[in-house]
Amino acid sequence: MYHRILIPVTTPSEVEPLIRFAAKLLSPGGEIRLLHVIPTVALPELARDWRASVNIVIPAHETGAALDIPVEPEVRAARDVAAEILDLAESHGMDAILLTLRGGRRRTNPFVGHTASALLQHASCDVIIVNRLALTGARFNRILIPSFSSHAPRKALSLAEQLAVREEGIPIISLLLGPEAPQGLGTGGTREDVTARGIPHRLKHVLLNPGIFRRGRTYPETVLAAAAKERYGLMVVSEDAQRGSPLLLTRRFLEELFRTAPCPVLALRA
Repeated sequence: MYHRILIPVTTPSEVEPLIRFAAKLLSPGGEIRLLHVIPTVALPELARDWRASVNIVIPAHETGAALDIPVEPEVRAARDVAAEILDLAESHGMDAILLTLRGGRRRTNPFVGHTASALLQHASCDVIIVNRLALTGARFNRILIPSFSSHAPRKALSLAEQLAVREEGIPIISLLLGPEAPQGLGTGGTREDVTARGIPHRLKHVLLNPGIFRRGRTYPETVLAAAAKERYGLMVVSEDAQRGSPLLLTRRFLEELFRTAPCPVLALRA
């Protein structure tokens, strides 16, 4: 799916799981670049952190060798971490940036002090954020794509299809949330389909009260309620290109969704 993926990391524990997850999204012949930015240019902190960065570089090489995938680790120092990530992504022609948020589910605001907000807003390539690092290696038996329009976002469906292929053909379920069922859905507001790569794809309409579109704060709980009826799974959230659809990848939406979701969530800003 992606030929060049950039993975910004802050700690050694992020290196192997993120590389292994990125490998699922990598096209044949693709490459991964791993970046650790030391958030200071002042001595002696810089010298100390630079020596410690070997604990990031070595696992990157070892994981890449085990997967037979080119992985190029790099360490930089900068006061503005987000700007450094964006600069490398632009200068090296990256197709996607993959990262996780630090902190657990109980953290009040996982975006405070984090570069994710800046990357979502300014990156010229796709940005993929996983809600919890431990779930990058989890097994799941379905992929859910919630959407407030009449179709699943194209890029989200493509990413879900790539993951489904790597997970031995697990089904994809597009949850179409709205007050009216889209045209073409069968009895009960569902339609069984198959993707171009042979993955089972079910489109299901979830009836919503029209008033919900005037109460943006209810979006995360609405998405999770729809996912719960499908017994959860991996959720891929992205924005719909259709005019008038609510924007999901706002900071407030992701803060609430990432904090409360009991399942793995990928946020994709294409």
